[in-house]
Amino acid sequence: MAMAIRVFMLLLLFLSSSNPSFSLYEDQVGLMDWHQPYIGKVKHAVFQTQKAGRKRVIVSTEENVIASLDLRRGEIFWRHVLGGNDAVDEIDIALGKYLISLSSEGSILRAWNLPDGQMAWESFLQGSKPSKSLLFVPTNMKADKDNVILVFGKGCLHAVSSIDGEVLWKKDLVDESVEVQNVIQPLGSDIIYAVGFSGSSQVDVFKINAKNGELLRHNSAAFPGGFSGEVSLVSSDMLVALDATRSILVSISFLDGEISFQQTYISNLIEDFSGMAVILPSKLTGMFAVKASTFMVFIRVTGEGKMEVVDSINHAAAVSDALPFSEGQQAFGLVRHEGSKIHLTVKLGHDWSSDLLKESIEIDHHRGLVHKVFINNYIRTDRSYGFRALIVMEDHSLMLLQQGAIVWSREDGLASVIDVTTSELPWEKAGVSVAKVEHNLFEWLKGHMLKLKGTLMLASPEDVAAIQGMRLKSSEKSKMTRDHNGFRKLLIVLTRSGKLYALHTGDGRVVWSILLRSLRKSEACEYPTGLNVYQWQVPHHHAMDENPSVLVVGRCGLSEDAPGVLSFVDTYTGMELNSFNLAHSVAQIIPLPFTDSTEQRLHLILDTDRHAHLYPKNPEAIGIFQREFPNIYWYSIETDNGIIRGHVLKHSCNLELADEYCFDNSDLWSIVIPSESEKIIATATRKLNEVVHTQAKVTTDQDVMYKYVSKNMLFVATVSPKATGEIGSATPEESSLVVYLIDTVTGRILHRMTHQGSQGPVHAVFSENWVVYHYFNLRAHRYEMSVIEIYDQSRADNKDVWKLVLGKHNLTTPISSYSRPEVITKYQSYFFTHSVKAIAVTSTAKGITSKQLLIGTIGDQVLALDKRYVDPRRTINPSQAEREEGIIPLTDSLPIIPQSYVTHTLKVEGLRGIISVPAKLESTSLVFAYGVDLFFTQIAPSKTYDSLTEDFSYALLLLTIVALIAAIFVTWVLS
Repeated sequence: MAMAIRVFMLLLLFLSSSNPSFSLYEDQVGLMDWHQPYIGKVKHAVFQTQKAGRKRVIVSTEENVIASLDLRRGEIFWRHVLGGNDAVDEIDIALGKYLISLSSEGSILRAWNLPDGQMAWESFLQGSKPSKSLLFVPTNMKADKDNVILVFGKGCLHAVSSIDGEVLWKKDLVDESVEVQNVIQPLGSDIIYAVGFSGSSQVDVFKINAKNGELLRHNSAAFPGGFSGEVSLVSSDMLVALDATRSILVSISFLDGEISFQQTYISNLIEDFSGMAVILPSKLTGMFAVKASTFMVFIRVTGEGKMEVVDSINHAAAVSDALPFSEGQQAFGLVRHEGSKIHLTVKLGHDWSSDLLKESIEIDHHRGLVHKVFINNYIRTDRSYGFRALIVMEDHSLMLLQQGAIVWSREDGLASVIDVTTSELPWEKAGVSVAKVEHNLFEWLKGHMLKLKGTLMLASPEDVAAIQGMRLKSSEKSKMTRDHNGFRKLLIVLTRSGKLYALHTGDGRVVWSILLRSLRKSEACEYPTGLNVYQWQVPHHHAMDENPSVLVVGRCGLSEDAPGVLSFVDTYTGMELNSFNLAHSVAQIIPLPFTDSTEQRLHLILDTDRHAHLYPKNPEAIGIFQREFPNIYWYSIETDNGIIRGHVLKHSCNLELADEYCFDNSDLWSIVIPSESEKIIATATRKLNEVVHTQAKVTTDQDVMYKYVSKNMLFVATVSPKATGEIGSATPEESSLVVYLIDTVTGRILHRMTHQGSQGPVHAVFSENWVVYHYFNLRAHRYEMSVIEIYDQSRADNKDVWKLVLGKHNLTTPISSYSRPEVITKYQSYFFTHSVKAIAVTSTAKGITSKQLLIGTIGDQVLALDKRYVDPRRTINPSQAEREEGIIPLTDSLPIIPQSYVTHTLKVEGLRGIISVPAKLESTSLVFAYGVDLFFTQIAPSKTYDSLTEDFSYALLLLTIVALIAAIFVTWVLS
């Protein structure tokens, strides 16, 4: 009996001592999270197909990424994200084993090993003047250290060793103010020619000894008409440029250094030419391409500088650089659009009439036009030459075409997400299941036995894979219907290319995508820019015949006063319901907390002329708006001038054409921050849809503190003018950080605090009655994170029980922002070991679950930090009652727990933003992080207290019950 009791107690001890863990088991990876790596829109591409083995293409992108892709499947072999301030200028291959990259406006040159992407060497090129950058890798030029690389940047021409990156010589061209356009190496010679422009009309040619940098000759000549800046090298001794009016083509010959010009009017070559022409940057031999209005023209240049039109293409087209593919032969690729097809043609450089390849491929029209094309050759089984084409589309996607088909495609537009919102999925109809999984008793038992082996850590690698496959299959996370926990949603993301995607939160797949008409480049809209995406129509559950829709806001231009554009998109089908151009600009968008009978949400769009425009424009919306007219306030921030203003609606606009949906506004208040002492660098406010569970906070001594919960609070951070630069640009005595809490209805400053010796960048998040912000402390040489909590003292008397009984409390007294609030603040600062890129806070359906800060670190990971660590009530020696409340003993630094990284070992390269979305299950929050990569996961800040987890082992529970029953029976017999 004693033995049975010991076994029983040990079993109970084992079950009670098991605590939930932050970490994941191997078979749980990918169950509730997904990670998608991207590279962005490709700018340059170099094929690596000469050697046997895997064929690759090396690319650089607008997201400052250098990557090696598999030509067979488009997968990433290796990738480097250089950072936001290190833009890639050019790439090339040297010595057949190094990828050479030039970045940061010609100041950083790197060599990467082609097989694994490891950096071989890095060279910093010095210069005193910002200039155009140029990379030239000669094919057969040797100096003291094997092959040299020629780089022009910062006003200097450098010769760099391709072995170790040492600068062999440097030619300073700052005094001549020359912008080098091309470096030419005559075949088999150690002499190079550097050709460039000085000012707008002078051409300079430098003849230089490539071995030692000695200047052998310098010629210059002025062209009276001036140049527009674009050039094309058509031969080893001739350039073609456009004059300043872009109506004359100028051939520039520099044979033996002697410069001569020859002019050709474009109107003499092209009939009905009007407007301005643009020389395309493609490098062709003996010819060049010009884009004029709606067509592209190929022009051949003879040795005497004479020009003749070879062909004219009326459809949208793109042309590749020349590709040498056999002795003395060069080819180039041409891609044209016609309807839903694209036509790929590969032609000989010297013979336009012959086509080496001609293919047509059907393509999705939502990919837009072809922006770039790169071609590569290969040898077929019959020893003839074949060609493949890598094309970059308008939506930033990347595709490989070969043998008349799309071999693979990549949705790299998702690397440039600019805004995100969410949409619910449709309800599952009764009796209809999107995905049914049939189970029999044997399979059920087999599955639970595998899960039991995984729990007891007895599973083999094959068993782990089987368990993960079963969980992914049984979780039904990829169904296109809502689930009762609210985990399945659509992420509606807007990208910089003007494309809208719907991503399924279950597995991250693209449900639909649409290239918005209003955000495509056209004659009416030369520079379309996407701004934000908002929930427009969210039908109530009884209105099942209506689909939800989103509003996409953009503008036609780069400046704030450019006219705006609106698009309305159905979130279930991805169909663009409507789009139109606005007659006014878009400076600010305010979603209002009102909807009409069709569940369309009212929005105010403010223009730069200080007019407010109401949308949707219908009589019902204007009726709702007129009733709420006196209760609508907003604020604006002029960062450059240091002015914060509060506004209120006044009356209809005084315009020439009457518009009942347009309103003027007047200033209620203004705060002017002196520019000589402070400069605004960061602001933060509460989410409009944030839910606060309770206003009361019970302290350890059974006292009650009332949170000052107001959606009209604004957090503002300013720094001294000398501290606006990078960290270390100012001394601690010159630096100060000042933070404000401002009521945006009255302009009243509720709290002000100064951090001496601190500077930005500042990242802040505002939730409920508290704000947490991150900055740098120059005195301590460390990052800090501070918290401010604000409480309402006007309701302190409500703690008296007798007043509540007798009805003499003020709980029913209406709250007004115009009554002076009695507030107190509590604040605390902590050291934090990481630099921060973004910061957010978890949100849940009812606001009951405790909060976690979601911190995007400099290492491109997302850290979940419990809000209790940044509680201003923390003390060094908390009392027993405070410990029971959950107050953590005070330390000078915030802890970094490795298991608290919600991204685990993954990185969200180029992290730019983090959003949190509540699920229907109160314990769970959905987290989406985006940058060059995308990452999604579910987190439970207070554990899953309201549900069993998906990996709960029912087999272990059953085994435990059987063991307990057996133990009870044994003890009963023995007793």
